[in-house]
Amino acid sequence: MLRLLHYFSTLIGSLVLLLITACAVIPPYQEMSNARQTIQAAVDAGAETYAPAILAQARKLLDDASREMETGYQTGNYNLARDYAVQAQQLATQARQTSLLMTRQKE
Repeated sequence: MLRLLHYFSTLIGSLVLLLITACAVIPPYQEMSNARQTIQAAVDAGAETYAPAILAQARKLLDDASREMETGYQTGNYNLARDYAVQAQQLATQARQTSLLMTRQKE
């Protein structure tokens, strides 16, 4: 029984390690696309007027993610590109929400 338990714990640990490693080597195409679309939605909501600083930060992070994608092509590690893209999307969402709120208050 202990041998079987040890076998399953080793198997689970290996699977977790494999999943973590796979995330590092798969380019974050979806995260980049999500960030671009969310930035465009923020612009469409008026973020250039109502949340320009937040929008600028989101765009910078997306640019940083693009640069890190190039590095990832060479190294096979896309973790930083993925992190920047996710942060860009979060900031773009914040810029969009701020813009929508400001637009409603003006009405």
